[in-house]
Amino acid sequence: MLGICRGRRKFLAASLTVLFVPAITWIYLFAGSFEDGKPVSLSPLESQPHSPRYTASSQRDRESLEVRMREVEEENRALRKQLSLAQSRSPSHHRGNHSKTYSMEEGTGDSESLRAGIVAGNSSECGQQPAVEKCETIHVAIVCAGYNASRDVVTLVKSVLFHRRNPLHFHLIADAIAKQILATLFQTWMVPAVRIDFYDADELKSEVSWIPNKHYSGIYGLMKLVLTKTLPSNLERVIVLDTDITFATDIAELWAVFHKFKGQQVLGLVENQSDWYLGNLWKNHRPWPALGRGYNTGVILLLLDKLRKMKWEQMWRLTAERELMSMLSTSLADQDIFNAVIKQNPFLVYQLPCFWNVQLSDHTRSEQCYRDVSDLKLQKQLSELDEDDLCYEFRRERFTVHRTHLYFLHYEYEPASDNTDVTLVAQLSMDRLQMLEAICKHWEGPISLALYLSDAEAQQFLRYAQGSEVLMSRHNVGYHIVYKEGQFYPVNLLRNVAMKHISTPYMFLSDIDFLPMYGLYEYLRKSVIQLDLANTKKALIVPAFETLRYRLSFPKSKAELLSMLDMGTLFTFRYHVWTKGHAPTNFAKWRTATTPYRVEWEADFEPYVVVRKDCPEYDRRFVGFGWNKVAHIMELDAQEYEFTVLPNAYMIHMPHAPSFDITKFRSNKQYRICLKTLKEEFQQDMSRHYGFAALKYLTAENNS
Repeated sequence: MLGICRGRRKFLAASLTVLFVPAITWIYLFAGSFEDGKPVSLSPLESQPHSPRYTASSQRDRESLEVRMREVEEENRALRKQLSLAQSRSPSHHRGNHSKTYSMEEGTGDSESLRAGIVAGNSSECGQQPAVEKCETIHVAIVCAGYNASRDVVTLVKSVLFHRRNPLHFHLIADAIAKQILATLFQTWMVPAVRIDFYDADELKSEVSWIPNKHYSGIYGLMKLVLTKTLPSNLERVIVLDTDITFATDIAELWAVFHKFKGQQVLGLVENQSDWYLGNLWKNHRPWPALGRGYNTGVILLLLDKLRKMKWEQMWRLTAERELMSMLSTSLADQDIFNAVIKQNPFLVYQLPCFWNVQLSDHTRSEQCYRDVSDLKLQKQLSELDEDDLCYEFRRERFTVHRTHLYFLHYEYEPASDNTDVTLVAQLSMDRLQMLEAICKHWEGPISLALYLSDAEAQQFLRYAQGSEVLMSRHNVGYHIVYKEGQFYPVNLLRNVAMKHISTPYMFLSDIDFLPMYGLYEYLRKSVIQLDLANTKKALIVPAFETLRYRLSFPKSKAELLSMLDMGTLFTFRYHVWTKGHAPTNFAKWRTATTPYRVEWEADFEPYVVVRKDCPEYDRRFVGFGWNKVAHIMELDAQEYEFTVLPNAYMIHMPHAPSFDITKFRSNKQYRICLKTLKEEFQQDMSRHYGFAALKYLTAENNS
């Protein structure tokens, strides 16, 4: 497939010598292993003096054979060395762009409307011979804009990483949204030998905005035309991919195809697998000019250095201007213009085999290009913590970097003119997914959610969300996927991810299994003004209640809630199992309160609060169950936040099965011991950071 067996005759001769000399040697040895027509064992056991087969003559023969074997091996090594030198000097072996191997441990449009875009690779028949040097960097360019395309890029990159063996350098032409999402994703992915560079797509709009385009990719679907100007001038070659591509082989095999380019060939493209450019799809169908079926630009090999010398920029512009006089607009964005250029200059294109760009639709001939894919085992770098520590797994979680995909679904937010907007912040896993629709019905304001999912669960969530009218009607909900890694639920990391990516000045720190009262969003916005939250360090407490009933007639007012409280339908939150967590809220006072009132911090206090977006983050050392919110409230108190209870606000915890982490806490003694250890270390850190004022936390703990 890669053409690496088409070397010169001297390569073939040397290769045959390397292969056949060992074979002849072993035939000779095998023949010499027979004595009087019977096989002579060469095993160490049977070559001992006490063996009945052992004679002085056979010993001399064996020594002679061993000497001959060493001579043959030396000849083999010499031949291999000559072959290697001959290949490196061959003028037909072009070296690609070489660059430093980068590690992301430092922090790292479709072309046709009917195409689904799966790249299935054929394995080379000459796969034993490396077509691309081991440390050669492979350059890949992708145009990406918006939330959906960013999600597609993740699938594309994962498929490339799944098979790759070479360093990779991704050149991402991205808008502001895609850059924010993908920059965070790659910084948290920790993939070795991968470098990412971003190029501002918005700065390139003026280069192609003069071209009318009917394709749904819009202006971004034309930006592959200007890659010769956009990418670094010293970059000689690049593979250009659409976002909806999936690789099923090592991308180095595609990179090696550059060696097959001859003469003035500067574009590597697969023939279009539909009849679009044949003009026979419907009556009066008039496509842009193309050679035969035309070429699909979902996968392109660009020889940038030669294209620049050919004045590619001028070439495509003149062609586009000429064709637009009669066509008026493009239908398939850049693909129409590439094909029009190739129609006039067929010598520019090297036709790639169809399996490099399998185009899936009802009107293509893609079935002839399918091939199977192989597996790849992913490796993880181990943490440098003391593995003998009984709490090693807990400590390790704090330093684990989780791959994070921001804004997994489309997100839109219009800032409130009065600067009082509040975002509900929460985190969840797959087993709490059913709460999303209910929360969206109770809270009309913006929401920021961190979801802890596996890759498969992320796709299940996508299907669930896309099938939900409630979720699809809401564009002010930011879904941020944090991918599973390790054995604990990183609850505080998830909260921090959701907190970091709010677009409002204030946030309501909640949990996914709570339903806020109807109208709480507007009530909190008014409270923010009333209590001057913008200029004071306050944490506004929303009193928490719970029900043990799965089907609850949700109270529509405080009076109705108090009635249900008296009847035993509702309880103050964790009244039966963890009274200290919310007792300082002073529910007795709240029953009759009509104005906000201040409460003091007490040990184990963990209310749900509204704060400014600049409040401290949650402490990541606390994972799973226990002390994750308590530590955060303690930090707020240490920073002199004033806790103020809102008299007409409430939230209700809905019943659910116990989480896996609380089950471990209750059943595993070592889990409880490690949590106690982490708690003590946190208190010591508080004392070191806040000094004398933090001593009260140690005293309160000892007295509790």
